Amino acid sequence: MAPRMTFMKPALAVSLALATAACGTADKLSQIGQPPALSAIQDPTTTAGYRPVQMPMPTPQSDHYNSNSLWRSGARAFFKDQRAARVGDILTVLVTISDKAEFDNKTQRSRTGTSSSGTGGAVGAAINTFLLPGGTSADNLASAEGASTFQGSGKVDRQEKLQTRVAAVVTQTLPNGNMVIEGRQEVRVNFEVRELIVAGVVRPEDIAANNTIESEKIAEARIGYGGRGQITDVQQPRYGAQVLDIVLPF
Repeated sequence: MAPRMTFMKPALAVSLALATAACGTADKLSQIGQPPALSAIQDPTTTAGYRPVQMPMPTPQSDHYNSNSLWRSGARAFFKDQRAARVGDILTVLVTISDKAEFDNKTQRSRTGTSSSGTGGAVGAAINTFLLPGGTSADNLASAEGASTFQGSGKVDRQEKLQTRVAAVVTQTLPNGNMVIEGRQEVRVNFEVRELIVAGVVRPEDIAANNTIESEKIAEARIGYGGRGQITDVQQPRYGAQVLDIVLPF
C-alpha cells in the first residue's frame, strides 16, 4: 500500500499543476481584445502576506497646554519648523550623481644586458694548454646575454548619471545633533523590480526649508541603484560560468 501512495502523490501534484496551467490559459484566452482589469479596492490588511510595519519612532510625549494659550505643545504647525528633526521623521533626498572619469595610461620598458668573463696571462696560458680543448681560449670562458621587453597600456572611459528622488526616514539622532537616515524604494514593472537605496548621515542645517536634502551633502553616503528580475537574470552569466571565472587560474 505504501508504494502505491508514494506513486500517487507525484501524480496528484502533476495533475494539479496541469489543471492550474489550463485555467490560466483559459483566462488569457477569454481576455483577448480586452484591456487588463484593475484590481478592486480592498482593505490592505486582509491581503495575503500582510504584516504590520515597524519603524523607529520618537519617545512618546504627553500633550499639555500652557496657560492662556489655545495651542498645545508639540504641535507641528503654526510657524513651527516642519523639517525632519526626530527619529521617525521623513525627509526627501534629491539623488543627483553625474560622474565622468577618463584615464589613458601607457607603460613601456626595455632592458638589455651582456656579460663575459675570462682569464689571461700565465694562468690563462696554462688553462689553454692543459684544460681546454684545441680552438678555445681562456680569455672568454663564459658569456651571458639577456634582454627583457615589457609594454602595457590601459584606458578607462566611464560616465554615469543618475537623478531621482526618494523619501528617507530618520533612524537615529547622534549626540552632536546629526541624524542617520535610510530610505528604500522599490518599483516593479511586469517581472522586473528596480531598487533604490539611500543611507548616510546628514546635518540639520543642510536640510532645506521644503524638507529636502541633496545627496552630495550626505556624509558616509550609501546609494545603490539596481534591479532584479527576468531582465537582470538574462544579463548576468550563469552560475557555472561565474564559478569557472573564480576557480580557473587562466
